This record gives sequence, C-alpha cells and structure tokens, in this order.
Amino acid sequence: MIAIRPAEPRDAGEIAAIYAPHVEKGVVSFETEVPGAETIRARMESSAGLYPWIVATSGVDEGEEVLGYAYAARFREREAYRFVVETTIYMAPAAQRQGAGRLLYEALIDTLRAQKFTQAIGVIALPNDASIRIHEAVGFRRAGVFREVGYKHGRWIDVGYWQCQLAHAGAEPAEPRKFSDIGVVRG
Repeated sequence: MIAIRPAEPRDAGEIAAIYAPHVEKGVVSFETEVPGAETIRARMESSAGLYPWIVATSGVDEGEEVLGYAYAARFREREAYRFVVETTIYMAPAAQRQGAGRLLYEALIDTLRAQKFTQAIGVIALPNDASIRIHEAVGFRRAGVFREVGYKHGRWIDVGYWQCQLAHAGAEPAEPRKFSDIGVVRG
C-alpha cells in the first residue's frame, strides 16, 4: 500500500539516493554535484515551514521505503511572486509507472491549493515525455520553452515550462498558508 506523508529529516538519505542518478548521469537536473543527505535536509529546513516536501512510501511502518518525493519552492525572489511556486517530483526507478508518482503529485497540487498558492510552475528538461505526461495528468499545461539554456554531459538542453492554475486570480489574493500548519491534503 502506498502512503503519502510529509517528508521528515530521517528521509533525507533516501531522497538523496533517489536524486543522485539524475545528477550524476541524467540531464533532468542541472546540478552537477550530487547533494548528500545533509544538503537535502538543509533544503527541507530552508522551506521555513511554508513550502511542502512530501514523500510516497511503501506504507509499511517497519522498514518503510521512500518511493519518491515531491516539493514546492519559491518561484522567484521578488515579493510579487510569493503566490507562485515551482514544483519538483522524482521517483525511484522501481516505483516509476506504478501510480505512486501520480498520487504523490496530486497530493502536492491539492496541498498547494489548500495553502492558497495561485500557480505552480513545472520546469522540465527536454525531451522528457514521462515528465510531461505526469505534469499534464495533474493539470499542468505547456507555457513555453527556452532553447539550449542548460549545458550538461556535453550537450545543450532545452527547458520547458509547464503551468498549473491552482486558484483563479482575484483582485486581492490570500496570503499563502504554511505547510507546517495544514500538512498534506489529498482530494
């Protein structure tokens, strides 16, 4: 059974292990140095309780395994962007195409809506049909492409932006609520 819950500091090692191959061998991440568990833990803590970090697990209390993780982060530094987040999802290879990724990403989107964020932005190194499929399955739509903006493993990489409207733009949006106050929301 798959469980979705807030990521905890104890998950940092498994999250780092899921992410490492994407940094070392892949081009979906533009990082070039693999972050260890301490760096991942620091990134989780830097969310200051506002931005969610969540995990999909095997659902077994004893020996629970992290199958994937998703999180949201500040989209841009300027204050006027505070209603918008950038989202990320990574799954362990064995958990891909099993439905856990969709459950995890749906929970992230539902949580962001409950927090009163207005837009989520997915950034996808192209080509990446699997990432496009999961983004579009949870409500993202293509917003644009930047050509040849990343250089990794000897080649230039295009980056696509996908956008998910979380709330209708109002005259005066509500301030986003802290993830630490509401937790994971599903459905």
